[in-house]
Amino acid sequence: MGRRHGESSVNRLLQWQDLIRQDESITDRQKLEKVNSFFNELIEFVDDVAIYGVKDYWATPIEFLARGAGDCEDFAIAKFFTLKTMGVEEAKLNIAYVKALRYNIHHMVLTYYPEPGVEPLVLDNLVDHINPAGKRPDLLPIFSFNGTGLWLAKERGRGKSAGSSSRLKAWSGLLHRMAEDGL
Repeated sequence: MGRRHGESSVNRLLQWQDLIRQDESITDRQKLEKVNSFFNELIEFVDDVAIYGVKDYWATPIEFLARGAGDCEDFAIAKFFTLKTMGVEEAKLNIAYVKALRYNIHHMVLTYYPEPGVEPLVLDNLVDHINPAGKRPDLLPIFSFNGTGLWLAKERGRGKSAGSSSRLKAWSGLLHRMAEDGL
C-alpha cells in the first residue's frame, strides 16, 4: 500500500483501524460524531474524473482512504461501512442521493434514523455539523438506499420502497469489489 499510494495512505488506514477498534462510544450519536469528523477532517474532496478518469466511480472505503481523496458518495459510503463495523444497525443507516440546492448539484449524504419513522440526522462532507434533515432545507431528497433496500423520496423520511438496492449497478459493483478485497 505504501509503495502504491505513499506512506500517508498506510497512516490513514491505520488511523481508520484505530477509530474502529478503539471505539468506546456508548451511544450511536457519539459514533456518528467521531466517524463524521474523522472523514471530513482527514480526506480531501476531489472529483472522480481527477482521481479515476471517469465521471462516476463509487470507491470502497479502502480505495477512498488509500487515495486520501474522493467525492461525496465516497464519503457517504465510507461513513456507512465504518458505522456498521462499529455496531450501528444497518436499518438505521441510509445513503441518500439529494440535490444540494445551494450548489445546484446532485450530492450524496449519509442519514441516520434513531427510530423508524423519525426525522433522520444528516452526515455530510460539505457541512461538518450533524443536523436533523429538517434543518437542512438546502438538501432535496431524491432516493436513498442501504444494503437491503431502495426508497424513492416522497418526503424527508424514507419514502416509498422501490425494491432492492441491488438495482443500483454502482452499489453492486462496489459490493463486488469489497468482497474481492475480503471485506
